[in-house]
Amino acid sequence: MQSDISKQVLKYKEYKDIINEIEENSKLFSEEKNSKLFSEEKDIEFKKLISEELEMLKEKKSNLEIELKELMFPKDPHDKKNCIVEIRAGAGGDEAALFAGDLFRMYSRFAENNGWKTEVMSSSPTGIGGFKEIIFSITGKDVYGKLKYESGVHRVQRVPLTESSGRIHTSTVTVAILPEAEEVELEINVNDLKIDRFRSTGPGGQSVNTTDSAIRITHIPTGMVVTCQDEKSQHKNKDKALKILRARLLDMAEKEKHEELALKRKSQVGTGDRSERIRTYNFPQNRITDHRIGLNLHNLEEVLEGNLNDLVTNLSEKLKTSNEI
Repeated sequence: MQSDISKQVLKYKEYKDIINEIEENSKLFSEEKNSKLFSEEKDIEFKKLISEELEMLKEKKSNLEIELKELMFPKDPHDKKNCIVEIRAGAGGDEAALFAGDLFRMYSRFAENNGWKTEVMSSSPTGIGGFKEIIFSITGKDVYGKLKYESGVHRVQRVPLTESSGRIHTSTVTVAILPEAEEVELEINVNDLKIDRFRSTGPGGQSVNTTDSAIRITHIPTGMVVTCQDEKSQHKNKDKALKILRARLLDMAEKEKHEELALKRKSQVGTGDRSERIRTYNFPQNRITDHRIGLNLHNLEEVLEGNLNDLVTNLSEKLKTSNEI
């Protein structure tokens, strides 16, 4: 908190210094312009230097105003947290499941590029390289702050490998980015939980575990259900399920808290709601379009390899100070 305030103070001092310089140069420029010696060559050259200096100072002033606005804008208290990412195949059958796998790999590589750690918490693979659903955690510095705008419906347009006629299919995948909730933030009453244990199964229903290590937790007050079966240890599956449940309940609480603000968001573009189509990945045109800010990038393959910096930076700059966030 103190470091944030010191940044604001230093930036404002820099801004005030620039304003003083502009005033001094403007005054000097005016005096030079009214001077009787203005017609002389040396005075014309001096006037040119002052004019150039003024333009440079005004540009600095504009940039500092943007930086100050960002520093003064209330920070999301969750920005520095780790996050839980939930990716689910939507419309499009096998193609949607395959693209869910592509997005999992994209976020995993982006995490690796940033020195973050990923851990799969729950998954439902399809057996063809995709996922009906995959939930994983990302831990590191400022993870949620960088990824929170990824929540929403991601649409893909491409020719499936099984399409012999070359027809382009449109499929959708839903992404949810949840800030990880600490136990001290959100306490869950054990009496509100129904915990079922069962045998883990793999794609197609085949058994992958001979013991009842899979866990299904139902939060009775909300009806929310979380299932984890990736670990062979029942204890580990239970811990992961509780972590996912806690993150979902925190997300629900945050939504309720900001219900009034959400009403205002409906009339604006880019609410970040997970029912909203936020981005299109068009393979034939090698194009990615983020519909919230009208951004078009023609480096689809690079982005899917985890090079998300341009997208993340543009979204952060254009959305974090707008009314809908």
